[in-house]
Amino acid sequence: MEYTLNIRGRLVGLDEPQVMGILNATPDSFFADSRMQTEEAVAERTRRILTEGGTMIDVGACSTRPGAEVATAEEEMARLRGALPVVQKTIEEVVRELNIVTPPIVSIDTFRPDVARMAVEEFGADMVNDVSEGTPEMFRMVARLGVPYILTSVQPDLRGTLMAFATKVQQLRDYGQKDIILDPGFGFGKKLEDNYQLMNQLEKLQVMKLPLLVGVSRKTMIWKLLNCTPNEALNGTTVLNTIALMKGASILRVHDVREAVECIRITSEIKKRPSV
Repeated sequence: MEYTLNIRGRLVGLDEPQVMGILNATPDSFFADSRMQTEEAVAERTRRILTEGGTMIDVGACSTRPGAEVATAEEEMARLRGALPVVQKTIEEVVRELNIVTPPIVSIDTFRPDVARMAVEEFGADMVNDVSEGTPEMFRMVARLGVPYILTSVQPDLRGTLMAFATKVQQLRDYGQKDIILDPGFGFGKKLEDNYQLMNQLEKLQVMKLPLLVGVSRKTMIWKLLNCTPNEALNGTTVLNTIALMKGASILRVHDVREAVECIRITSEIKKRPSV
């Protein structure tokens, strides 16, 4: 199924899956290589995401890893106010250097409506990525802001995920929200075996007729199963990203952009070949 997103009046197609690179403006994200706190580090990470083929940048300033100390709203805003101007400046530079026709999309990873508003209104962020399963306050905010919204499920199984999505999507529609992306929430509210069962049934989420975002990059479901560390979980990430693409994922949220872009190129080549 072909989807489009309205990014500030510009239609962006998802007929070809997209790669969303993770940029954490935090001191404590679970994968150390994704932590970017200085302006130089933020610029370098932004540049790397774009030069490796990423078309979306997900900027987060409040860690959601298990056991993490949750930053206050003030801390989260301060981190974003430091990072977002650098991200935007670097995007402009790379777009000119590489003659990129379609400007990259900047997503804000937050569960706080006021943080979403600040990022969109003050810094021109294009999209909101909410891992909290959503609240009426956030739904009203994103509808007012007029930006695409990523809705996450923290339910442990397919049935619960579909029921939660159906309810929340209707609430969003009632508030006037147009573009909605669904994230099954791998690693959120799920045991290890729940994650793999949901991945095995991922294509069934297409009944919602909305684009799917999959974020499994270097997560516990990989390194606990393989008895390794997050630093050693790239191969497992690539395997799961490939499966997700074959089951209909439209967006991959990743730490390792080049490898995800290669997954898309290979799976797209397979999909366009006849199966007879």
